[in-house]
Amino acid sequence: MACMKLGSKSEVFHLDGHTWLCSTGLQSDVIIEIGEMSFHLHKTPYSKAYFKVQSEFPLLSRSKVLENLIGEHSSKDEKRCVLQLHDVPGGAKTFLLAAKFCYGVKMELTALNVVSLRCAAEYLGMSEDFGEENLITQTENFLNEVFGSWTDSVKALETCEEVLLHAEELHVVSRCINSLAMKACADPTKPHPMGEDWWYEDVSFLRLPLYKRLILEVGSNGMNPGRVAGALMYYAKKHLPLLGRQSSIESGNYAASRSTISATSEADQRSLLEELVELLPDQKGVTPSNFLLRLLRTAMIVHASPSCRENLEKRVGTQLDQASLQDLLIPNSGYSVETLYDIDCVQRILDHFMLVDRDDPTSNYIEHEGQMTESLHSLTPITMVANLIDSYLAEVASDVNLKLAKFQSLASVVPEYARPIDDGIYRAIDIYLKAHPWLTDSEREQLCRLMNCQKFSLEASTHAAQNERLPLRVIVQVLFFEQLRLRTSVSSWFFVSENLDNSQNLSGNLARNDFHPQAGGIHGRIMVDDMKERVSELEKEYFTMKQEIEKLGKTKVSSWNILLRKFGFSRSKSKYEDPKASKPPDTKELPTSSAPLINGENQNNEPVD
Repeated sequence: MACMKLGSKSEVFHLDGHTWLCSTGLQSDVIIEIGEMSFHLHKTPYSKAYFKVQSEFPLLSRSKVLENLIGEHSSKDEKRCVLQLHDVPGGAKTFLLAAKFCYGVKMELTALNVVSLRCAAEYLGMSEDFGEENLITQTENFLNEVFGSWTDSVKALETCEEVLLHAEELHVVSRCINSLAMKACADPTKPHPMGEDWWYEDVSFLRLPLYKRLILEVGSNGMNPGRVAGALMYYAKKHLPLLGRQSSIESGNYAASRSTISATSEADQRSLLEELVELLPDQKGVTPSNFLLRLLRTAMIVHASPSCRENLEKRVGTQLDQASLQDLLIPNSGYSVETLYDIDCVQRILDHFMLVDRDDPTSNYIEHEGQMTESLHSLTPITMVANLIDSYLAEVASDVNLKLAKFQSLASVVPEYARPIDDGIYRAIDIYLKAHPWLTDSEREQLCRLMNCQKFSLEASTHAAQNERLPLRVIVQVLFFEQLRLRTSVSSWFFVSENLDNSQNLSGNLARNDFHPQAGGIHGRIMVDDMKERVSELEKEYFTMKQEIEKLGKTKVSSWNILLRKFGFSRSKSKYEDPKASKPPDTKELPTSSAPLINGENQNNEPVD
């Protein structure tokens, strides 16, 4: 830390209780009171016999203010005057340094005292008109040295808080901030040995008003937005206690997070959070989504302004594809809590993502599925969001208070082309059906329109075909599409087999007497024969099932179970089972029509009621 030594005389001041005494051998004739402290000093004598003393202790000759005040209070009959300087910058501690300077006593200027001493010198009028190399000049010269050092500039800026108004008038604050901003924005081609975040910790001790000015200054100086966001994240984690807590309901820390507010005023945290949100760079992807979601969660706990929460929701929505499920599970903190998690908030975030994705000229937004093959390269973000929302729906589906309309509203925002496979939405729907066994057949049919059975994986299809909670027509639809899928596979095997036979014939003609049949061809034909037989069996089973279903009419689910067992299906556990969900109902009426349901219509293209 920089240091400047002033004065040459040994220490003559000593403290007696709340009184500073100057042991010069002369009786004190002026008392200066500052707060609870008093200073017994000496004014310039008028007698020629004291001229020598005046040159040794030039109190009045160094300060215009003291000269004027003592002159106003002094009279020929008064031997001692009392002055009150309670508003001197830096208080009694700083005035003691100024008094030492006037008496020529040894003292040190440092980065920790130069700002308050510069303000006190200005307040006391200690300019060059009252002595060469007076205190104003000395402190200004030293400040220039301080501004050359990062560490000293930070220390000096911190001390500006104590004398902020005076330091602002003297432009000390702005000079400190400019000095720090220039050093933080040093040539990026010359990496700092401590990394890009080397300055985050040093400035994190600043109070918000000064920190805010510094951040705005580094931003205007062209600092990379990512580094600005990193500094703000570091500051937020240091000063927002709730931000570092996991407040998910499963972790059990949500109540603890609410109680933490008592340690730090909720109003203070709310004000700090709102200011930091305004300072965050606007560029997409600069601030991580998980940090934005934690800010949003904290904003809800401290009841931040609606505009602040909306700002965060839009920021998250812009880059929702970068979010994770754990961060999206925001506990519901409203006064009328219905569900465990704030699903309305996620709905707004998703709506904003879809709006931005549609308006983004680089996203190649797909208005219908016919464009899908032309825009596969642009599906990655929205596909990631679709998977995220399906996982979120599966997590909240077990909440018995979650209304069907709210579940459908969130699920339907994701366009069908965004889901390459529908296993995720099927799992969420299955969990919801378990947790809400009281749903009517019509509601179950309506819910199942959110998924497309054509896009089920083999495991999902197997599970759905045995799922008693699904409407009968959905199960038939699953079996129907599995049959079509198998037919397609067989057709492809026919194509491969024919090509293989042709290639073998060609090889035989070339090899002539050296012909040896390849094992692969024989194996392929055997597999094709097996698949032909299986397709034939499935076709028979399918038409038999249709006849059986028409006979069953409106019988109970137990009859349907008997039918499934008849065709070789049995209940089995899979990843689609959710142990948290409620036990399914025992009975359910079957719909009158057995035509497969495809995207809400039957095979006759009639809409399903």
